Amino acid sequence: MYPAKTIYNISCPNVLSLHTTDEVTASKLNINGGDPDLYATMLRVVVPVEAGDYIRAGGWARVTNDLGYNVGVGWHFWMYDADNGLGASGEWAQISPLCGENVTPDMHHMPLWIKATYRVPDTWPAGHRAVVVLRSSGHSTAAKVGDQITVDKPYGYLEAERIREGA
Repeated sequence: MYPAKTIYNISCPNVLSLHTTDEVTASKLNINGGDPDLYATMLRVVVPVEAGDYIRAGGWARVTNDLGYNVGVGWHFWMYDADNGLGASGEWAQISPLCGENVTPDMHHMPLWIKATYRVPDTWPAGHRAVVVLRSSGHSTAAKVGDQITVDKPYGYLEAERIREGA
């Protein structure tokens, strides 16, 4: 779980690398009756990191609600180890606070903006890369089995900077 009330004061931040994508990987977001663990990967980038580095990520995606009822949409950044032998089947870490909003039928289109900074744990294996992922989920008590909202391609962008504190 993302550590609550995390405050970073980074003296002389040095950006070591920048990684970006506009490839939105999801096309639909399944709507469920309240299970918060049914996520869709919206965008992702691979970032080479070392223990103690910071990842500063920002991005957005867009969804469209054509269902005729309110849909709660949650979105957040997650990270996993690209080189642990398990990939996305391995352990995931939430690296941002949760964001959420209702997309109403009148609103129709909703951008999912997010920005966060996360410190790579001291236990991070040397030489391993992090996969930074913008994930989203949809919820409604009005949902019927098979209900989905559209993830609008090509509307989306994700960037992640690898940062190290300077001397």
